[in-house]
Amino acid sequence: MRCIQCGSLKDKVIDSRMSKDGTTTRRRRVCLACDYRYTTYEQIERTELQVVKRDGTRESINREKIFRGLVKACEKRPVSMDRLDRAVEEILAELHKDHLTEVPSSSIGPKVMSKLHEIDPVAYVRYVSVYRQFDDVGEFIREIQALETRASRDPHQRKLFKE
Repeated sequence: MRCIQCGSLKDKVIDSRMSKDGTTTRRRRVCLACDYRYTTYEQIERTELQVVKRDGTRESINREKIFRGLVKACEKRPVSMDRLDRAVEEILAELHKDHLTEVPSSSIGPKVMSKLHEIDPVAYVRYVSVYRQFDDVGEFIREIQALETRASRDPHQRKLFKE
């Protein structure tokens, strides 16, 4: 690492700490030439995913676009921005794990829906209604009924009453 004070390439790491989420390493360094102390941050560089649109065009994946969609779906719901930010990171991590360089746009929506289903059922229905372009109330009702049956079949949920 080049010292920002004198330009020397000789330094020594005197302290390293992992960030809370484990994605970044903070290093305190001291220049061996001028004794200047400075901090560097190290993180894994991901390859930039390209989204392949329905019409075949490609663009870089836009983290903000995913975040705005989650925020819009969770508007006036008791969901923290921090939780939505984590959800975006989880979605991006899944996309990076599943795809090397390109991801079809059709695979992003289902991952967002899955995360919203975990976070807030009302936000999930809002997002699904826009994503699937519901035309009538019947589609809303069917989706809500399907949501209720999925919720009642949750294997982690304890049974409160004997049948």
